Amino acid sequence: MWDKGPVAQGVASRLQGMIRSGELKAGDKLPSQRILSEQLRVSRPTLREALLTLETLGLIRTLPARGTFVLDPADQPLRTGWRYEGAHDLHDVFQTRIVIEAELCALAAPAMTADLAADLATASQRFEEAWQKGDLVAHVEADLALHRGIADACPNRMLANIYANMQHLLSETQRQPIPNTDPDRMRESIAEHQAIVAALKAGDPDAARTCMRSHIQNTARCAGVSLD
Repeated sequence: MWDKGPVAQGVASRLQGMIRSGELKAGDKLPSQRILSEQLRVSRPTLREALLTLETLGLIRTLPARGTFVLDPADQPLRTGWRYEGAHDLHDVFQTRIVIEAELCALAAPAMTADLAADLATASQRFEEAWQKGDLVAHVEADLALHRGIADACPNRMLANIYANMQHLLSETQRQPIPNTDPDRMRESIAEHQAIVAALKAGDPDAARTCMRSHIQNTARCAGVSLD
């Protein structure tokens, strides 16, 4: 199973909706995790995963001994922390993404079917539409769906399983640059997704590999990482 946290995603989406509607305002302190998990009727581990997602996206911040607070979008650009600091270097994770995902993409190209290509195109479209609506949770989930879909299409199941086992790290590098992505860069990212899908649909492994490498390199720059 690729996605281990669909419930956490739903909780993150609900909390994001409360922030966007003004029910939770900038500067508001969230209830304790015990109280909030009871209010939302979810487990505390699920809630923690949702809160970590929202913090990575720049919507909230947890301060030691003080609690979790809603952030003001006007405070952007915001440098969010790398969740796995001390365990894995962010540069190394992006570098690993290039090695694995570029090859997944190349191997998936000859195996691409019309149905698979249509699913990837749908994820790419959702990625663009969610950004335009300001729905960061749906935006990043569409991004994850696109990259997971490519791995699903790869006939080399050993490589696809390596990707799956590293999903928690790879997914975080897709969320982490979001608060620092300006509109021009996001338009480029949308175009890069479209180019990847087009190369896969054409069954062109070299173009698919090149497009994915370029996309990850550009995403890394948004996170302050140079892979050149």
